[in-house]
Amino acid sequence: MQHEAESTTANHQGACCNSAGGANSNRLSGQAEVLEHEADLTDLSKYVSSGDVVLNLGSLHTKLGSLAGPSGRVISIDSSDAQLAISRQDQAGAANVEFRKGRPQDLQLDLEQWDAWLQSHPARSSHDWLQAEAHAEQLRRSSPLISSDSIDVVLGHRVLNLVPQTDRPQTLAEIYRVLKRNGRVVIREVVSDEQVPADFQNDSALWNNWGQGACREDMLLEALEAAGFHGMEVVARRAEPQVTIAGIELRSITVQAFKGKAGPCFERHQAVIYNGPWKSVIDDDGHTLYRGKRMAVCDKTFQIYSRAPYADAITLVPPVTDIPLAEARPFNCKVDAVRDPKETKATGPMALPLLQISGDCGSDGCC
Repeated sequence: MQHEAESTTANHQGACCNSAGGANSNRLSGQAEVLEHEADLTDLSKYVSSGDVVLNLGSLHTKLGSLAGPSGRVISIDSSDAQLAISRQDQAGAANVEFRKGRPQDLQLDLEQWDAWLQSHPARSSHDWLQAEAHAEQLRRSSPLISSDSIDVVLGHRVLNLVPQTDRPQTLAEIYRVLKRNGRVVIREVVSDEQVPADFQNDSALWNNWGQGACREDMLLEALEAAGFHGMEVVARRAEPQVTIAGIELRSITVQAFKGKAGPCFERHQAVIYNGPWKSVIDDDGHTLYRGKRMAVCDKTFQIYSRAPYADAITLVPPVTDIPLAEARPFNCKVDAVRDPKETKATGPMALPLLQISGDCGSDGCC
């Protein structure tokens, strides 16, 4: 949820997650701390539940097989043959862990299958290359590396930091594609507190060290929202910067976000009460919830609020008489309205008018 008092007037210069470089004569402060904090920032296992199907998109310094428990499964992606060989040897014997060759910005293309095809179809001309591209597209369709809607949780350590800036929207789109509805992504990225000037990007000393590809903190969250996620939350953030250069602070943060707000809105006479402590809050669809008021919501929003990260702040108010989803009429999510208590206490369906407050969650409706 976005608190109403929060400012959204930050001046965005350039695209989301601009790459961070160095500042010519300026040097890193706190360089000695880098490796120390890298070690304790890599464990994302606490964000995994037993039985989860996990997709790992980064180097996690942990035994992957223990993440999801005996009923779960872990798929780890890497594009390096050398790293895959090391990982497979390290995880030998873990029945619920597998390693696949691919890239986070293209989770459809199985690079090992493509490599095998290229061995017998080497590209020696533009025609050969076009054929290779066509075969890659066929592989994406017929045997995707990761199927759509198949993953419970995606874990990533510096995933966006380490892909080209132009590939970052596609990387988030791919993460969104492979997640199941109500699935989540938990990524740990290096972020900056200010926009990194373009002339900093040519310093290889910083580029090749801990600050590579740093995103501006607020723009990382906006990128997740633009990709369709909701419930973005900074679940871990170091108070002190690990690196400071020319006054720009770099630190690691861990962000969790959820998939599942897409879809139609139906009226089932449900309401929710925001418990506080803020006077009002705005969710990622633009719905304003006023503390203590029974706000009318569609079934989809009702279900979203019943889960993390909203459940602890929300009281759900279902109607006494359930309306089957198949019989529910469309719900207008463009307005904020209070639900009359009689509607949720009644023993039969009622057609009480909603008390509209204000608001418009977008020209395209609820989503």
